[in-house]
Amino acid sequence: MAAERGGCSLEAVPLPPEVRESLAELELELSEGDITQKGYEKKRAKLLARYIPLIQGVDPSLQAENRIPGSSQATAAVSKQQKSRSTNSRDERFRSDVHTEAVQAALAKYKERKMPMPSKRRSVLVHSSVETYTPPDNHSAPPDVTTGLVEHLHHERPQVASVRGIPRGYNSSILETADGVPVNSRVSSKIQQLLNTLKRPKRPPLKEFFVDDFEELLEVQQPDPNQPKPEGGLMTVLKGEPLGVVTNWPPSLLAALQRWGTTQPKTPCLTALDTTGKAIYTLTYGKLWSRSLKLAYTLLNKLTSKNEPLLKPGHRVALVFPNSDPVMFMVAFYGCLLADLVPVPIEVPLTRKDAGSQQIGFLLGSCGVTLALTTDVCQKGLPKAQTGEVVTFKGWPRLVWFVIDGKHLAKPAKDWHPQVRDASADIAYIEYKTSKEGSAMGITISHASMLAHCHALTQSCGYSEAETLTNVLDFKREAGLWHGVLTSVMNRMHVVSIPYALMKVNPLSWIQKVCSYKARVAVVKSRDMHWSLLAQRDQRDVNLSSLRMLIVADGANPWSISSCDAFLNVFQSRGLRPEVICPCASSSEALTVAIRRPPDLGGPPPGKAVLSMNCLSYSVIRVDTEEKLSVLTVQDVGQVMPGANVCVVKVDGTPYLCKTDEVGEICVNSGATGTAYYGLLGITKNVFETIPVTAAGVPVSDQPFTRTGLLGFIGPDSLVFVVGKLDGLMVVNIRKHNADDVVATALAVEPMKFVYRGRIAVFSVTVLHDDRIVLVAEQRPDASEEDSFQWMSRVLQAIDSIHQVGVYCLALVPANTLPKAPLGGIHISETKQRFLEGALHPCNVLMCPHTCVTNLPKPRQKQPDVGPASMIVGNLVAGKRIAQASGRDVTQLEDNDQARKFLYLADVLQWRAQTTPDHPLFLLLNSKGTVASTASCVQLHKKAERVAAALMEKGRLNVGDHVALVYPPGVDLIATFYGCLYAGCTPITVRPPHPQNLATTLPTVKMIVEVSKSACILTTQGIMKLLKSKEAATAVDIKTWPTILDTDDIPKKKVANIFRPPSPDMLAYLDFSVSTTGILAGVKMSHAATSALCRSVKLQCELYPSRQIAICLDPYCGLGFALWCLCSVYSGHQSILVPPLELESNVSLWLSAVSQYKVRVTFCSYSVMEMCTKGLGTQTDVLRMKGVNLSCVRTCMVVAEERPRIALTQSFSKLFKDLGLSARSVSTTFGCRVNVAICLQPNRLRKLAEQGTAGPDPTTVYVDMRALRHDRVRLVERGSPHSLPLMESGKILPGVKVIIAHTETKGPLGDSHLGEIWVSSPHNATGYYTVYGEEALHADHFSARLSFGDTQTVWARTGYLGFLRRTELTDASGERHDALYVVGSLDETLELRGMRYHPIDIETSVIRAHKSIAECAVFTWTNLLVVVVELEGSEQEALDLVALVTNVVLEEHYLIVGVVVIVDPGVIPINSRGEKQRMHLRDGFLADQLDPIYVAYNM
Repeated sequence: MAAERGGCSLEAVPLPPEVRESLAELELELSEGDITQKGYEKKRAKLLARYIPLIQGVDPSLQAENRIPGSSQATAAVSKQQKSRSTNSRDERFRSDVHTEAVQAALAKYKERKMPMPSKRRSVLVHSSVETYTPPDNHSAPPDVTTGLVEHLHHERPQVASVRGIPRGYNSSILETADGVPVNSRVSSKIQQLLNTLKRPKRPPLKEFFVDDFEELLEVQQPDPNQPKPEGGLMTVLKGEPLGVVTNWPPSLLAALQRWGTTQPKTPCLTALDTTGKAIYTLTYGKLWSRSLKLAYTLLNKLTSKNEPLLKPGHRVALVFPNSDPVMFMVAFYGCLLADLVPVPIEVPLTRKDAGSQQIGFLLGSCGVTLALTTDVCQKGLPKAQTGEVVTFKGWPRLVWFVIDGKHLAKPAKDWHPQVRDASADIAYIEYKTSKEGSAMGITISHASMLAHCHALTQSCGYSEAETLTNVLDFKREAGLWHGVLTSVMNRMHVVSIPYALMKVNPLSWIQKVCSYKARVAVVKSRDMHWSLLAQRDQRDVNLSSLRMLIVADGANPWSISSCDAFLNVFQSRGLRPEVICPCASSSEALTVAIRRPPDLGGPPPGKAVLSMNCLSYSVIRVDTEEKLSVLTVQDVGQVMPGANVCVVKVDGTPYLCKTDEVGEICVNSGATGTAYYGLLGITKNVFETIPVTAAGVPVSDQPFTRTGLLGFIGPDSLVFVVGKLDGLMVVNIRKHNADDVVATALAVEPMKFVYRGRIAVFSVTVLHDDRIVLVAEQRPDASEEDSFQWMSRVLQAIDSIHQVGVYCLALVPANTLPKAPLGGIHISETKQRFLEGALHPCNVLMCPHTCVTNLPKPRQKQPDVGPASMIVGNLVAGKRIAQASGRDVTQLEDNDQARKFLYLADVLQWRAQTTPDHPLFLLLNSKGTVASTASCVQLHKKAERVAAALMEKGRLNVGDHVALVYPPGVDLIATFYGCLYAGCTPITVRPPHPQNLATTLPTVKMIVEVSKSACILTTQGIMKLLKSKEAATAVDIKTWPTILDTDDIPKKKVANIFRPPSPDMLAYLDFSVSTTGILAGVKMSHAATSALCRSVKLQCELYPSRQIAICLDPYCGLGFALWCLCSVYSGHQSILVPPLELESNVSLWLSAVSQYKVRVTFCSYSVMEMCTKGLGTQTDVLRMKGVNLSCVRTCMVVAEERPRIALTQSFSKLFKDLGLSARSVSTTFGCRVNVAICLQPNRLRKLAEQGTAGPDPTTVYVDMRALRHDRVRLVERGSPHSLPLMESGKILPGVKVIIAHTETKGPLGDSHLGEIWVSSPHNATGYYTVYGEEALHADHFSARLSFGDTQTVWARTGYLGFLRRTELTDASGERHDALYVVGSLDETLELRGMRYHPIDIETSVIRAHKSIAECAVFTWTNLLVVVVELEGSEQEALDLVALVTNVVLEEHYLIVGVVVIVDPGVIPINSRGEKQRMHLRDGFLADQLDPIYVAYNM
């Protein structure tokens, strides 16, 4: 396949063998990450320079990669030399020809399916070439999760003017366009393509039924009745041959060392090689004995701390030796044993941040290690602190480093002799292993076990004295230690140790050493066999006839069989006998579990099994006959060790014996296993003291067994077969999959072109109570986006086909960025940790939650509704009151006739101008905090008169004409408002366009002017010029503006007579605002409603002429407008006006003003509160020094049309507590389009029990978020799972009545039931002036009646969901207090899976998912959930967020995210009230205008 695609491959060109050899070595270096891509290309080009003409017309970047795939048929005809060469196409450890063919066949089935590629901003494409930017027209793609063929076209994203680069404060108006264009006409092609892909679900739909209880139950996977089940009989315990009794067997390993060291001192014990393969030193048995003695003496007698010996027998000592120095390690190991100390061999820490290094530190700490032994060279290479001492690595205990080179050791005293005791149960050494979760555990091996293990290995391998053994493995642990350091000394053998560094330079080195030393035994891993196949040049002179055993230490890896076969294939002609290859199985806990013996040692012929992968996933063994695609071929790992008993038990729960055809965990009972995890009693009992039982629960033995962590079964001839490891086990939907198998499948998808073959990690993460498979690979720098995406898609298909399991997330990271394990390979647990922390920094991500997550709760189906009458009856029967509440009765509150006298605000202003002409009403502050302008009663009255005269004369307006007031926040705005009332015109306040951003802000102004049918615009000279400017002409049609008058210098004129409305129901003003859902709505406010509103606010906030209040709100709509323009005139108090815009240049302006004027009551918006919290977080001390003191504030109210933002108000209160702000003073208000002020200010409430004290905070309750989705309220305790805190929205205003009604039946609901909030009050708006495009829909918003109960009262529907709850508090009149809780706007809610979600809840979860998420907004598009996150951090973190966002939304909301869009800070549009404009964002997304950093389509 590779050859077809590249046209011509290197195989076709006769390159000389030495060039091929060098190329192979280069490639090896590259795949192991030892050479950069650049260096590789340079060296490669040099090698090929002479032959390039031979390879015409091939893109150089393809030449190296295009290999003829190593399938058995293709290579059969090729010469031996080429044959072994072509196997380079994949990692041999994971290679099987059957498997490759299976993968190719599986992929062929998917050929036609397409799926959209994620889109990425150019700056993120760090290392791909220019051509990759424009996606081509077709590409093979992962399984289309949902449908058959979908044709699609790719387009470069058009560069449309984007929403970026506008300061947050302005975002308010900028996107308030609702241009009414149907969305589908401008959906980008990529999105359309995704939509097509997701049209029909691939899996059959779930049988839906209604889950009435809101315990949304996650689906529990029901066992498939047809799944394979084990049918064999119960297995019996398998006994190994007895351990032979040898007469002169030494009583302990140290006794053996003493014997050989004194009787055979000249015999070679260990030869160390350098990286060129030269022998640099041979340690003899005499030298080993004498140097170990010296070291033991020095450790016990020469190391002191505070005149006490530093070490006592039994103390643990760390051994830190590089892989290239086996000699010093061996001396240190035996020196410790002789001194009765416990060696703990560990890796050399290279940097402070080594993968897993912290865990090793934890292990050393828990073992109480205080001393580390090392060599001079190694100590010099360790990172040092300023003092010159070795640094303390992160998480490590403080260590004394002792160098054991000869010059530092003392000669033992004449009378000193070590005690060479018989083997006892005391700990001899501790070997560390890393668990699946990444924690390091120390396994203790006793002197007796160590001796028994050497004895068993000697017997099973037939070791004899003075044999030579070549060891390629790490001599510090596992088989490398057991064969190359311990058993070899037992038998006076000569070990030739091959360092890892030499293997990388010359992969054939171990074979050459076998020849030159005529070694009888070699201990290798399948990787070493694979590497030696790559280097052919020197194979000619090789002869392996001296080998009687080639021990394959990782024979338990199911994929080692292909390495063994390929190796035999090539080297059989060079003296290698087939029976010599001896795979073995071992584990850190049980040491060697089984090993294949050659026939001369009584071994049966080797076994091989071709097993069905599907059955294996159910732990059942079935030899596969017909389904050739998904099979696993395994070889046996020989027989049980001498003296051991073995059985196979169920992995989970009680260790029941398995049936004969069932896979389970292999357990061993013998004298030669580890004894415990050091210091961890609980898991020690589980693992080292298991008592297997029969099906009836009868123990099979009185001896404890040790669990090996190997999964397997006992085959014919009592041979042991291993099919996987517990560490790599992933249980998805009750089926078991092995990480190694998944890696092998991924590697069979021609990876060489796109990823490094040895650098793939597969692990599972738990999301929503099930394992989800994650695959992470390192991408080659020269692979294009397109190629990588294609490869990822194909991998998904292959795994789906062969393992019948979905991959949850597939991520590619840049070359060389995955954490490495000490000797090559990937550090899996560290990779997993980084993935979960969002620190992997992938450059490509593909997530497929739709196919993997099958245990979501059933979608909810609405049941036939209960009628409103039965609901009331139900509530009465349950003893619940109907949820209704009201503010105080206005008529009883009026203390004088003034309130009844003045219905019209224009009259009030004239009256104030006559009675208190010089009383100051307004004070406007600029950004420096100085007074910019003021207005007294008479000044405001006179200004208003001048405006009225201008309107009548210049504007020639008639009574009832509409006038748009386009002013910046200030006194002019207020004066022109009253001028309009004086002239009998209807004013509409409009936010002026933003000069830097006309394109998005001017259309909104134009639209309000048009929709409100304004006959005239009043404004300043500056804004007038702007409205008529050239720039304006590009955004709107400036010829269609109505008359524009500027009021900067109008003549001083009086009006002949001030207009007095004929009836209080006449229209006073229009209030226009854009809702968060992007709808522009203007409401009509009559004179009666205006007056009632002012009266209600006056009574609630106790406003009198002597009061001062500070307002930091926008004056254009809602309560902000009323407080700026209406309330001061009505109540006579002085308003200090702080335009929120000024806070952008001086954040502390508002709080400083509050402090300076000692204001008791102040109003702000959430955006102001957020600016203060973010901008002044670190400056409270500076403010205190400047004398800012907020203890004067009695009430600070946040004006809002949404659910109270508890987190923000709490952090604001906490932050400014230091400046004297009382937490109880901060409260929220609630208003909406139909009634701008429903709740305001927590009135002083008291607990029923404690009548005398001041009131508590506004009450907060915790509700179950899952119940809310079903439109129910369930109160829970604080901190319980899925709990959501809700704060009441303030005290209901005088004259306001509130009821909760069912959204569909319109019947009244009971206390603590969720429904729509309806409101009745004299200051309700009288109706919409116009709702852009949706007039008919909203007719009943202002005149709704209940369908049952009180059907007379006329209510206005707020469009908000909420509930009322009677509390244990009383108000001043002694009435029980009813708290109103606002949950959210109905228009904003998302209907998903039959449930109702509030965007803010999902957004809160997402913002918590990663520290770099600054803001988030969600919306739905078709039935997909789209999550937009603002990234505050480097762009390389962008792709980390995709998985984290998907995880958190699944876990907390049971929803699958369809699209994750990552954008720059400030892209999510926010209006002046600090509310997210999700619909504008949605339009921007669909029109492709967000300029995202990355868009991930979760398949």
